[in-house]
Amino acid sequence: MDSGASVGIVVAFLAGLLSFLSPCVLPLVPSYVSFVTGLGMEELESGGGSVKRVTLVHSLLFVAGFTLIFLLMGASATYVGQLLRTYQEIIARIGGVVIILFGVLLLGVIPIPALSRERRYQFQKKPVGYAGTVAVGMAFGAGWVPCIGPILGAILTLAATRADVAEGIGLLGVYSAGLAIPFVLSAVALTAFLSWFQRFRRYVRFVEWIAGLLLILVGLLLATGKFTVLAGWLVQFTPEFLLERI
Repeated sequence: MDSGASVGIVVAFLAGLLSFLSPCVLPLVPSYVSFVTGLGMEELESGGGSVKRVTLVHSLLFVAGFTLIFLLMGASATYVGQLLRTYQEIIARIGGVVIILFGVLLLGVIPIPALSRERRYQFQKKPVGYAGTVAVGMAFGAGWVPCIGPILGAILTLAATRADVAEGIGLLGVYSAGLAIPFVLSAVALTAFLSWFQRFRRYVRFVEWIAGLLLILVGLLLATGKFTVLAGWLVQFTPEFLLERI
């Protein structure tokens, strides 16, 4: 695995985690969990064995739904990039500028109405059964903008610069993992999540700023052809046994 791909994976996972911590996702975790499980908040907080099993199953199906959409997006973005392989270097430069714009949007310095418009599917009532939970997850992945939109758009732009479709799918898979892992953990330990959220909520806006600065940094490195500089810096913090594997 080359250094550019390695740092892409790190950036993708951090982007997924920051998406989870964003104002449009984090406060709504309890609502999503209640919706997909069909359980009330009192039942969820009771945390019985059967409740935890139901919550875990539906949470995994929910994240499977949005992961499927993200993987399809990653494959499509990379495929388009491959069709324009002759202009790969130009695409990387333009992609860097686009990622910088996404970062600026998250910082709130320059509002971009077209990117801030919310496009998400509304379900008045969840479709029945496990398939319904997957469908809700797919709707989440397909249309949740504005908060994860700029971050997801940046990762898709990065995927478009990858050498093959598998790399693009991999980037979106890692991004999805960064969003999915904390979601599932929060769902099965909802009481602990609610307690933690009360303390963390004051810092939610800072998450957007951190995400914006991260995207601007990645965009600058990509636009200037120095994306591997970040990889070289990260290597010094990587344990030897991991370096041997990658």
